Formats: sequence, C-alpha cells, structure tokens
Amino acid sequence: QVQLMESGGGLVQPGGSLRLSCVASGFTFRDYPMGWFRQAPGKEREFVGAIARVGGYSQYGDGVKGRFAISRDNAKNTVYLQMNSLNDEDTAVYYCAAQSRRWGGTSRQLADYDTWGQGTQVTVSS
Repeated sequence: QVQLMESGGGLVQPGGSLRLSCVASGFTFRDYPMGWFRQAPGKEREFVGAIARVGGYSQYGDGVKGRFAISRDNAKNTVYLQMNSLNDEDTAVYYCAAQSRRWGGTSRQLADYDTWGQGTQVTVSS
C-alpha cells in the first residue's frame, strides 16, 4: 500500500521554527522526486518546495525562499521540511507528495504529483 505520513506540525510563535517529516512506504522512495505543498483556509493548494531523487537539488516557492529548506534521507524513506522565521502567512495544512513520474526531475506543478499524505496543520500565532 502506497502511503505518505506527515508529522511535526503544531502551534508556533511568529519568528519560530518547525521541522516537518514525511515517511513513505509501499514504493521505491529513492526513485521519486518529492514535494511539499500547503493549503490555507479558503485558498488553493500551493507549491512550497521540491527535492530531487538524489544529490539534494531543491527548488522553492517564492513565499518561502531563504526561510524553508527541504532535505531527504533515502535510507529512512523520509523527506523533511525545515521551516524558519515563520509568520502568520505560513499558517496552513502542509502536505508531502510523491511525483507520478519515476526518475523524473523536480516539479512545481501540483498535477505532476499523484501520491499525497493526509496533511499536518501548522499554525503560526502569538
């Protein structure tokens, strides 16, 4: 059974940090680029960042560049999202996702991902 399970969300004060984790199972994790997306109430799901299969190449959405960092540990089937300097605009449900194209490159397009986690809530508030 193909599955992605996020964890690490919660309540954090403005300026704080959180690290999200996403554990994959049921597929060959190292063969797929991975992404993070988020969705705030009343808004569309938006691209946060993506990471290549190997080598650490990553790309980010405009709103998080310089504050967020994606990494992965293929031995642990896990992808991470380190979030720093959080502000209230970062409040959202965060989702990890696996691309549909095996051995492909990174993508910002939601339609290129076909496996999604259930999401983890991140709330930034004082």
